[in-house]
Amino acid sequence: MEEITIKQLVEAGVHFGHRKDKWNPKMQNFIFTERRGIHVIDLKKTIEYMEKAYEAVASNTKEGKTIIFVGTKKQAKDIIKEEAERAGVFYVSERWLGGTLTNFSTIRMAVNRMKELEEKFEKQEFGDLTKKEILTLKRELEKLKKNLYGIRDMENLPDMAYICDIRKEKNALKEANKLGIPIVGIVDTNVDPTFVEYPIPANDDAIRSISIITKTIANAVLEGKKVREEEKEGEKVKEERKEEKRRKKEKSKSKEKE
Repeated sequence: MEEITIKQLVEAGVHFGHRKDKWNPKMQNFIFTERRGIHVIDLKKTIEYMEKAYEAVASNTKEGKTIIFVGTKKQAKDIIKEEAERAGVFYVSERWLGGTLTNFSTIRMAVNRMKELEEKFEKQEFGDLTKKEILTLKRELEKLKKNLYGIRDMENLPDMAYICDIRKEKNALKEANKLGIPIVGIVDTNVDPTFVEYPIPANDDAIRSISIITKTIANAVLEGKKVREEEKEGEKVKEERKEEKRRKKEKSKSKEKE
């Protein structure tokens, strides 16, 4: 993981928690102090837990496993989409549809419908449909793309989830927990971190805070992919060398017989 300093976190507002009267006692170990009725997050713990999450995500990706990024609130949606696309992972940035994980077969049917409509519009195959009917299909496609585009290629359930606000995305949290999918999540001072395998104590409302953490998780994905490709390339080279040795050996035996 690239070095992230406490200064960078302070500048991003990562340390700002919620008002004292909104806190969850289970976040006590992540709180540094209280100022003017606002809890201040311990940024040493933030860095420590970011590193743990980073290693978990990189290891997950190195093994060829998948992850989904989730963040639908105004401050997070653009960051989630941008970083997920940069890392080449699945994402939900508009609306979490109930059953996205727990009723996956139905969600896949909706994705297939979206792809069917995309093909129809691409080829302009409308048959005898009226302009009104075509417009209805267009609106249906736009709605499907808005909610499902980030998971259009998700053929199976993800192996891990990154959730940038576990309170806002409580339905995604519940579904992942129910299915035993490990979660990396930003935990602010007003949530219960015990529902998350890899909690990252941080401000989950400030754009810069969400950005610095989401970018770190995306970088972990990219590192895992890079290591996986390097290992695959290394194995390929090993196999080629073994094959070359085998051929030389056979050639040598052939000469001896002559």
